[in-house]
Parts: sequence; structure tokens; C-alpha cells
Amino acid sequence: MAAAAVVSVSMGVLKPVLAKLATLMGDEYKKIKGLRKKVTFLQRELADMDALLEKMDSADELDPQAKNWRKDIIEMSYNIEYCIDDFMQRVGQADNKVGIFRKAFKYLRTFKDRYNLANQFEKIKAQVMEASERRKRYMLDQSISVTASIVVDPRLSAIYKESASLVGIDTQKNELVNWAMDKEQQLKVMAVVGFGGLGKTTLVNEVYREVGGKFDCKAFVSVSQKPEMVGLFNSLLLQLGLGTYSDACQLQDPINKLRRHLQDKRYLVVVDDLWNIEHWNVIRCAFPQNSQHGRIIITTRIESVARECWGNQLGHIHNMMPLSEQDSRKLFFDRLFVSEDAFPSELKNASCEILKKCGGLPLAIITIAGMLACQPTKLEELLEYIRNSLSSNKFATDFSYKNMMYILDLSYKNLPHHLKACFLYLGSYPEDHRIGRLELIRRWVAEGFVSNSARQDVWDVAESYFNELLNRSMIQPIYGDFVLGVISGCRVHDMLLELIVTRCKEDNFLCLVNDPQGVVEVQDKVIRRLNIVGIQGKNPGENVAVTTAMNLAKIRTLTILGESNWIPSLLDFKFVRVLSVSWHPQMPIDLNFINQLSQLRYVKVTGSGKMTNMLPCQLQGLQFLETLDLSGMPDCSISLEIADVPCLSHLLMPSNTRLPDWIGKVKSLRTLSTFSLPMDSLEGIIGLGELTALSVLNLCIPMGVEGSIKATLTTALSTCLKKLSNLKVLFVGPDDMCEPAAACCCDALSSLSPSCRNIEKLYLAYFCTFSRVPRWIGHLHSLRHLSFGAKQVLQEDVAVIGKLPYLDFLYLWIPGVPVDRIMIQESTGFLALKRFCFECDGMSFLTFEAGAMPGLRDLELYFNLDEWDKAAPAGLQHLPSLMEIQAQQVSYPSKQRRLKVTDQEEGKKADDALARSVFQEAADALPTRPALHLGRALTPRAVEEKDWVVHHAPHRSSGRVILSRINTN
Repeated sequence: MAAAAVVSVSMGVLKPVLAKLATLMGDEYKKIKGLRKKVTFLQRELADMDALLEKMDSADELDPQAKNWRKDIIEMSYNIEYCIDDFMQRVGQADNKVGIFRKAFKYLRTFKDRYNLANQFEKIKAQVMEASERRKRYMLDQSISVTASIVVDPRLSAIYKESASLVGIDTQKNELVNWAMDKEQQLKVMAVVGFGGLGKTTLVNEVYREVGGKFDCKAFVSVSQKPEMVGLFNSLLLQLGLGTYSDACQLQDPINKLRRHLQDKRYLVVVDDLWNIEHWNVIRCAFPQNSQHGRIIITTRIESVARECWGNQLGHIHNMMPLSEQDSRKLFFDRLFVSEDAFPSELKNASCEILKKCGGLPLAIITIAGMLACQPTKLEELLEYIRNSLSSNKFATDFSYKNMMYILDLSYKNLPHHLKACFLYLGSYPEDHRIGRLELIRRWVAEGFVSNSARQDVWDVAESYFNELLNRSMIQPIYGDFVLGVISGCRVHDMLLELIVTRCKEDNFLCLVNDPQGVVEVQDKVIRRLNIVGIQGKNPGENVAVTTAMNLAKIRTLTILGESNWIPSLLDFKFVRVLSVSWHPQMPIDLNFINQLSQLRYVKVTGSGKMTNMLPCQLQGLQFLETLDLSGMPDCSISLEIADVPCLSHLLMPSNTRLPDWIGKVKSLRTLSTFSLPMDSLEGIIGLGELTALSVLNLCIPMGVEGSIKATLTTALSTCLKKLSNLKVLFVGPDDMCEPAAACCCDALSSLSPSCRNIEKLYLAYFCTFSRVPRWIGHLHSLRHLSFGAKQVLQEDVAVIGKLPYLDFLYLWIPGVPVDRIMIQESTGFLALKRFCFECDGMSFLTFEAGAMPGLRDLELYFNLDEWDKAAPAGLQHLPSLMEIQAQQVSYPSKQRRLKVTDQEEGKKADDALARSVFQEAADALPTRPALHLGRALTPRAVEEKDWVVHHAPHRSSGRVILSRINTN
């Protein structure tokens, strides 16, 4: 296996092959005549070919002979791996536990397979020799022009800096703000039009953030080229707190619900990335005409679409302007983390020439600057390379779409070899898709893209790859929490996705199919990674009949996004490594044969409806399975006998799944989420203490049980947690949202010793409360996120929490009204705190004194409207960094006032007016003039239902509304 660690991942093919060749050098296969000699030969030849492929990846351009040779080598590598996988599945792995007679029987039974392998390797050797001769004959090594070879060490902790930095948009933003806030009462539409990469989304998102709090309700949706309309309207409904519809609903259902809700509202809606007027004609139906000062902002690349959008309505077209020369320079040097004055004078000329070629497009500037920022030791060399590349005859003087793609391709070529396959893998997801960070990392590892080493854990290395792509601005971050900078995932800019798709087609890296015709078009190709996106018949539920000649056995990755009516049998995917599918009752996927897919590393199933008995009980055949993710299913009442799966690292289940008694046997687990503690047995809870490798633990405490049983469960949990010294994230919460009176007492955890000193995130979720603040919390010096409730909080308790040196997020719930006033003073601490969520009906009991929480940017206040003391916290003017106040009115089902519908609406308006008056007065008195956002929630939304966090304000760089898990998975 050592050879695998030192070779790079050239298009994601040679590393797995070399690793498997190393496996064939093991003792189990040494008796196959001549095999070791053939394998050694292949290892040497393929390692040399890998080195040449790396040079080709760095080349400015390849001639046709080199392209053909490269393509043949990639296909040959896949075929070698297929041959080895087929042999290993037939022969099986070595098992030292079986007796001598069983070993002898197995050897005789597989003799023919071993003999065939030797013959196949003879043919493979001939192919490799022929490829080597072609290489020499065409002198490919000499014909490749390679520029500076730049090696960047993967960084384990890279902090993404906002790439756009909002440079140069103040004038344009003020224009849109003035338009949105003018005195015109009728509904108005603004269309922002401009070339891709000009920063349309960044601009409108800043307007959205600045004025959104002035409207009764607001929403931000992305359309893309092929939008799924029900999903788009569901996003609107979700942001407005109106629930969602199933994908099988009639389109007029969500439209009618939106119209009824918005009829008398002053609303702000952003429709981002609109491509054609037909989509707009459907979307606009959801927005009623009224006289409440409503505003709609649209972004599009197409001027004719922009003109049609506002049509006869009151509106305006805003043409995006490129950055000025001065703003381009500021953005460029800010991204390099250096002032222009401090930049070496001898390099300024090259920088200015490059910026001129970028034409004032932020995406081009950010991409080039991101490339340079990651390689400071090669700055002069790389600047010269970029300048020469952009000065070539192929680069036009007038900036154009082709020039932009040239710049982006330049950034791709400059990626380290270990990142290229990871970057192209992003083509597995459709446009505007939210790509989860942890999902992506786990899939990279399963694909074999991540090099392991003795010094670094493979999962840490994979995370460093993700961070490096962020630093290079090749992907856009999605923030699970914008204030704290917690990155939960990423998106790919449309133009970079176009580049990825083009590259994937050229190299047959992956295939994305989104209609029946697409399946037919690729049926004669050898597909390695197949991504099916919502292939539907003409009528709902209609099966799509597709005759395909694809060799499904050679597919290594199968991804099915959305409800698709064309799903081949999984048995056809004989050697699939990554399986990610959507399951729904009308078109169920038969998973009964999943244990026969011996190469599986990653399995994720999402969908709707029960999946009872859809997985086999025995999964011991999956010797390589690393991730089993069923958390996206609403129900999964199955018993998984997974104790014999040796590599399982991440097990994620729906929150109603009972913690099994045998869980302590799966000692390889690093992530365990989300299991409900069993009410009738302590074996599973005790078994948790055996999982010493566990890093992330997410558990639910049943709410419908007696208090004594809850105490027994939490006492047992406290005992096992003391043994988990590697734990970094702990989430303990109720299995369902409940009334305050049914809150779960966590006093049994008060005796928890500070053995879990590595904990960074501790979420004792909503309605899990202590009588007093536990003293052991003060010993968690690595803690960054803390969420819990306490019935009583004394001044000495505040000091315990305030002294935590890295705490940047605190959610504190105090039921009812505090016993004593809570004073936050300069001496209290909280020096690193950026976001403070406080839920309490006695808001006036919270007081900030001079010097309190110096870095606090976001203050979120939750209160029961019926019990609220009608006051804001005192001393808000002493928070020097406060930028945003969120006031959430919380109501509980049993306490909601029973009024007629008309009276309810009048009551809500009166409540809103009172809350706005109280908190607006407090906000206006602050020197930082923080933005004020008022909202309602059936239940509080700080750590949120189960493990979901809804952020209605989109991130300023991506401009997308975020619905993301907190980092417990």
C-alpha cells in the first residue's frame, strides 16, 4: 500500500489501481504462478505513466496524439481495476480464522479464477507495453510544454475569507436600496441584468440584507436553467413559515397558498438566476398585486428576459457595471491579504496587466487572486506565467465569455494534482445544488481521491482538500452560521460548473443524465460515474422505459437526485463504490441485494415514506463500507447487524431509530447520529462507552417517558461519556419538540467529569435543562459552541461560561423569568463570543454593562409573546460590535390564543407592532445601528428542530437561502 500514498490522483484513476496491485502482492496470492512478477512490472510502468499524466494535466495544450494516449491510459486503468475487483469478488479476501481444510477447499474452488487472472494479466501486460512503446514512438515526454510546477501542501485549517469583500458595489447598492424603499405603494419589480461573474447575486443579497427587516416577510430563491418548480415554491413557503407540499402536488396548490399569505403583506422577494420568461410567467403567479409597498428583485444574464419581467408593472432595469480599475485593484490585493502599497513594486506591472485582462469581473479577479494567495513562495513565477498565458494571441482584447472561461481553465490547470479529481467530482451535482461539506468529503474518500499517510488521518486530509478549494475560490462556501463562519457546505458558480462539465465530457470522468434521451445518447459509452437527475415520464408516477446498452457493471458511482422514474436494478451495478439514491414509495429502489455489492464504500438513501425492511439484515459482505447515511429518511424501522462491517466510520440514521444493544461492537465508528436512547435497556447506552474512536455523537432522549426513567438514561449516558476522550461534537436533545412543562432534566449529566476535554461543540438541545449551570463546563477549554438550558443562572454561573477562551456561540434558555438579574460585565469574559442566543420571557433581566462581549455581532432574542415582560435587554448600547438583532416571538400549541381567523390576524399585527416598537427603539439607540429582524416561530430556532438550522438571510457571497444541518453529522 505504500506505493499508493506517494502517487497523485491523476483524474482519480491510477491511485486505486496501484493500491489494488499492492494488495495482490500479499501472501494470499503469492502462489499464483508468475503473478508477483507481472504485478511488479505493472506497478513500475503505471507509476511512470502516472507521472506523465500529471505533466499532461499541467500542460498548456496537448496535441491530438498526446490526448489520445492520455485517454487510452485512463480507460486502461479503469479496466485493470475492474479486472482486479472481479477477481477479488470471486476469490474473496484472506481469512485467518478459518481452518486448514476450509482454506484448501477454497483454494481448489477458486483455482480456475486464479488461473484466469494470470492469463488476464498477461494481456494487460501486453497492453501496457504497447502503450509504453507509443509513448516512446511519439516522444510524448518531450512534446509536452509544462509551465512552472507548483506544489502546495494541503492545509488542515484554512479559514475562508469573503472573496467578494463587497468592493465597488456601494453606489449600485444605494441605488437599489433607494428604489426598494421609495414611497410607491404598488408592487414593483427590479431586474438586475449582467454577464456571469459580474456580482449580480452579491449585489442583490446586500440589498436584501439591508432592507429585508423593513418588510413584513421576505424570501430569496434561486431558479437556475432547469428549475423544479414545486421545489422552488416549497423554498418560498419554507422561508415564510408556511410548511411545504410533496413533489406530487398540483402546481397551483403552493401558488394559491403563497398568494393568500402575501395578499395583505408588504413583502420582499429575490428571484435569483432567471433564464427564461416562461419560468417567470409561472413564478409571478405567486405574487399578488397589492398596495403594501411590495418589491421583487430579479437577476438574469439575459436582457430580453429582464425587459419582459417587469413589463407593464412599475419597475426598473439595472445594468450591472464591471468594477473600476481602482476597485479591481482593491479586490485583488484584499484577496491576497496584502495592501497595494506593501506589494513588491517589481511585481505591480504584471499584476496590473492581469487585472486589465480580467475586465473588471469580480469572479475572474477572485479566481486569479485565489490562485496566487495559496502560493506566496511562487508569487513572481506564477504572476509571470499568468501574464504570459493571458497575453497569448488566443486571448482577445475585448473581454468576453470565452475569455472568462480561459481564465477559469487557467485556475483549474494550476490546481495541485491531488485536487483536480476532487474538483471535477463537483460535476456530480446539478446547477445551484447545495453540496454538504461532510457528504462531499466522505464521497471523496470513498472514491479513492484522498491520499492517506502515516502522519495524517484520511478524513483530516480530505477536509484539507475542501479547505484548499475554498482558499483558491474554486467553490463558494455555504455558511451554517454566517456570523461564526461555520462552513456547512459549498456551491459551484455556474461558469465554473460549465468548465467542470466540459472537462468531464472530454475525459469521460462522469456522466450527468437528466432526461430519457440523455440515457439513450450515452448508452454506447463506457460510463464510470453515472448521475441521474429527476428522469420523469410525461405523467406523474409513469415509468420511463429506457433501453440501454450501458455496461452498468463498470460504473463505480451511482447518484440519483430527485424522484426518478428510471432506476435500473442495483444488481447490475456489480462494482459500484458510491451509492447515493432518492427513495420514494411510487418508485421504490430495491435495496435487498445491497450486501452483494462488495466494493461499496459509501451508501446514502434519502426520500419520503417508510423504508421498512428495505435493507437486508446482514451486511457483513460489505468489507469496505465506510459511510451508511439514512438520516434523510423520515422512518427506517430496521435492525442493522453491522458489527461485522470492519471499516464503518460514519453511521447516520433517522432520529426515531432506537439505539441498538450491539452498538458497542462497531468500534471503528467516528460518527454516530441520530439514535434515540432505548427506554427498556441500558445495554446500548453502556456500549457507547466502547466506541473510543467516536468524534461526533448525536442522541435523542425520548419525551414520552417518566422522569425516573429519563434520569436513569441520562445517568447511564453520563457514565459512558466519561470514556470518550476523542469526542469533539456532542448533541443531546429530545426526540420531538415539546412544551416547556415537559422539558427534560439533564441534572444527571451535572456529575460529568471533564474527561471530554476535546469537545468543541456541545448542544444540549432545546428543553434539555439543568437546575444550575454545571461546573464541568468551565473545564472544556476547547469549547467553541455551547447550547443548553438552566432553570437558574446566578452571576457566578455566568462567570464560569464567560471564561471559556474560544467560545464564539452561546445559546442559553431560561424557562419563565429568571430569579436574579443576569449582568454581563467586562470582567465576565466572553471575549471571543460572536453570536448570543437568549431565550427567556424576562428580557429586562438581562443587562449589558460597559465592556461586555466586545466581539458580539449577532444577538438573537426568543420570548413567549403571552409571558414576555414587554422590554428589551438593558445596556445594548454597550455592545460595540453588534451588527444584527433578531427578535423571535415564540408560541406553543397549547398556549396559542383561540380566536377567529380575522381576530388572529389583527392580534398578530398588534403584537408585531409592539415588538417592533420596543426593539426598534433599542436598536436605533446603538451607535452601530444594527439591523433589526422580527420573526415568529412555533418553537425556537436557535439550535432548531432536531439538528436543522434555518437561516432566512442568505450568505452575502453565495446569495442563496441556507437550510443546513448544524455540524453534528
